[in-house]
Amino acid sequence: MCEIAIGSDTGGSTRIPAAFCGLVGFKPSKSRVPTEGAFPLSYTLDSIGPIAKSVAACAAADAVMAAEDPWTLEPEPLPGLRLGIPQGSPLEDLDQTVAARFSDATRELGRAGVRLSEEMLALLDDMVRMNAKATFAAVESYAIHRDRLATRAADYDPLVLARIEGGSTVSAADYLTMLRGRTALVRAMDARLADLDGLVLPTTPIVAPTIAEVSTSEGFNPRNRLALRNCAIVNYFDLCAISVPLPRAGGLPVGLMLVARNNQDHRLFRMAAAVERLFSA
Repeated sequence: MCEIAIGSDTGGSTRIPAAFCGLVGFKPSKSRVPTEGAFPLSYTLDSIGPIAKSVAACAAADAVMAAEDPWTLEPEPLPGLRLGIPQGSPLEDLDQTVAARFSDATRELGRAGVRLSEEMLALLDDMVRMNAKATFAAVESYAIHRDRLATRAADYDPLVLARIEGGSTVSAADYLTMLRGRTALVRAMDARLADLDGLVLPTTPIVAPTIAEVSTSEGFNPRNRLALRNCAIVNYFDLCAISVPLPRAGGLPVGLMLVARNNQDHRLFRMAAAVERLFSA
């Protein structure tokens, strides 16, 4: 229907639909693209990025939004590239399709000369503990919508309303603790990734659910948590990431997410272009 779409990504909203639809979705470093003019969900986590058919199209759109001059995207050589595979929760509860295609993808990357390593990232557990009371998206979206909720709560989708209202019980002191804690964890993750060129993991642990499967809270909530789980890591730790489609012979699309440190957006595009070329060969 279009060559490029632009949206906000607070916990995966460019990468998740891209993964579900066999497209490329890019989440830039937060400071790269201004968020003015986009209705906020989370002041802390919102980023603006493109969805397109190719890495090159996403890179071109990103350059315009970041007020940069056009640049030539040359794929990064894959041999010797150091990519970590986060262990633990990012690889848990993969459905059969995602598990099989991610396994095939990492095997192919290894054959192409990529140096893959299994990485235990204890900072992910710290993020979970910091978000135990509520997420930034819940707390900040409640602040944004509070006045409207006082008079028009009935007009909200019940599933969306429940998520927003989850931020209503967090005190100012708890919110400040969350902010300070995240700042420290962002610095720690940047240092942790210094010896890697990036991370590679499934964009989502599941393929796109059917409308019937998410029509009730009992069906929606667990699938929503799974869809967001891996992508939300990137926003929390102020990283940049891109989802590229994996080859498929029938079945629903699966996305492979490449993650890089903050402000390594151009390098990430070059790595993604090389991975895209590998899987389209």
